[in-house]
Amino acid sequence: MTRYIFVSLLTLLFYSCSNSTETTDDTDTGIDNDQSTTPNILLVIADDMGLDATPGYNIGSIKPQMSNLQNLMDSGIRFNNLWSNPTCTPTRAGILTGKYGYRTGITKVDDPLPTSETSIQKYLDLNTNSAYSHAVIGKWHLSNNANHPNNMGVDYYAGTLGGGVPSYTNWSLNINGTTTTSTEYITTKLTDLAIDWVDSQTKPWFLWLAYNAPHTPFHLPPNDLHSQGALPSDQTSIDANPLPYYMAAIEALDTEMGRLINSMSQEEKDNTIIIFIGDNGTPNQVVQEYASMRAKGSVYQGGVNVPMIISGKGVTRINTTEDALINTTDLFATVANIAGIDITEINDSKSFKALLSDSGTTSRDYTYTEIGKTSGSDYTIRNNTHKYISFYDGSEAFYDLSDNPLESPNLLNTNQLPLSASNSTIKDELTTKLSEIRN
Repeated sequence: MTRYIFVSLLTLLFYSCSNSTETTDDTDTGIDNDQSTTPNILLVIADDMGLDATPGYNIGSIKPQMSNLQNLMDSGIRFNNLWSNPTCTPTRAGILTGKYGYRTGITKVDDPLPTSETSIQKYLDLNTNSAYSHAVIGKWHLSNNANHPNNMGVDYYAGTLGGGVPSYTNWSLNINGTTTTSTEYITTKLTDLAIDWVDSQTKPWFLWLAYNAPHTPFHLPPNDLHSQGALPSDQTSIDANPLPYYMAAIEALDTEMGRLINSMSQEEKDNTIIIFIGDNGTPNQVVQEYASMRAKGSVYQGGVNVPMIISGKGVTRINTTEDALINTTDLFATVANIAGIDITEINDSKSFKALLSDSGTTSRDYTYTEIGKTSGSDYTIRNNTHKYISFYDGSEAFYDLSDNPLESPNLLNTNQLPLSASNSTIKDELTTKLSEIRN
């Protein structure tokens, strides 16, 4: 009996030492298995969806039904002052690199992003010892080179390289450099690809899911994906009244986004933070309240003030709003910060992770954006109350957003001059800061 007890004790000691060694070895790899510090990160980008087309924002009288986005709002934070670029390509490049467009040469649609730039995916690999798997599914619009996403360091890419598709049911699908034709409804197909990819992951993941919706062409989605009713499907009807079709495409996006979220186990959902944004303002054919020439493609609020809703792991502020100034470039540092990298600022990107749990924090006194033109650029800067615009032709505009968020009147118009002492001081501050940013 004594000999049996002695052998049993040795056996227990052996297994105890073995388990201790395994834990030490795992720690030595640099991979943190504590889910609280390695949440999954889901970035969902809606294409051409401004505040006026987003539930929860007080501009726009016609809104789509988005129950899944509403659930994210109810359980998280709605941000009011996120600035993007006025068009798709520069916004995506800014998120990917954390840099303003003039630094990378990406200031307008179809500018190709140099592969010498460090993407957020490469940055995660370098600074987390490849603890995260990552994918980009959906619209790329940073180069027409079939291998460009993978050359930028993306583990898995599946989507469309260009700015739009000729048809939502007949389009070119690129998967890691190989292109085929798909006739599946693109919003559904991208969601299927996302579900399959997430389901195959064995470590923390970062998924950049860039829907083409609701970008043109305006169309009638499958009836089970939207609540806009029995709309006619002929092009003449769509052209005559595109707004309900635009709303239907947004609702289809919401339905499919919900399908992706609901495909996850409860454990995986509990360990996932979801970031939903629009990449620029609403197209002028369907914009509400903003003037049509002050929508997508312009540096006015209708072109650059876009929605962002964040919910999930690490978000302790529930069903609330946030007015802090944020730029889409800030997603680079914030995603890195969420992934456990000890960083608050890099390039033109400032982490706003602290805002997910503390309303009293802020990282920006100013935010900036721009758009390239065939000759020169329009660029703009704002603080909490005022906004200054420098146009490519040498003209200027200056607005008190706290008095009129729709940017009227221009305080530099002859009938508004001279500026008050306080407005003159603010204008000088904004132009000085603008010069600092661009030099």
